[in-house]
Amino acid sequence: MTTSVNDMLRTYPANLGGVDREAMARCIEECLACTQACTACADACLAEGVVGELTKCIRTDMDCADVCTATASVLSRHTGYDANVTRAVLQACATVCKACGDECASHADMHEHCRICAEACRRCEQACNELLAGLS
Repeated sequence: MTTSVNDMLRTYPANLGGVDREAMARCIEECLACTQACTACADACLAEGVVGELTKCIRTDMDCADVCTATASVLSRHTGYDANVTRAVLQACATVCKACGDECASHADMHEHCRICAEACRRCEQACNELLAGLS
């Protein structure tokens, strides 16, 4: 499937080194999808009648969305690439996605939006870990 992420990686004028472009594209796309899911889930939690019981979920959703957005941005910039920064950002993203996925999963039986968000978090966590494993 051709996406703008793939198109942009393909047209980058300099060498990306040994980075797996497919893993990079998947990670960026999963980060962006997770950002959207977490933002929508936090908003849906705010609309629930039991919003007070969802405070931690809302906070975790918002934190995860922010970190995923930052990760997608860092991964989209290649000039002056610093592998240590990229590793740190990917590790942080995987960590927050795990925490958010766990939190949303604990509400998934009562709130469909939490189930969907937990799945998006799991996919993003996996994509971050796969990209991390392939970085030199």
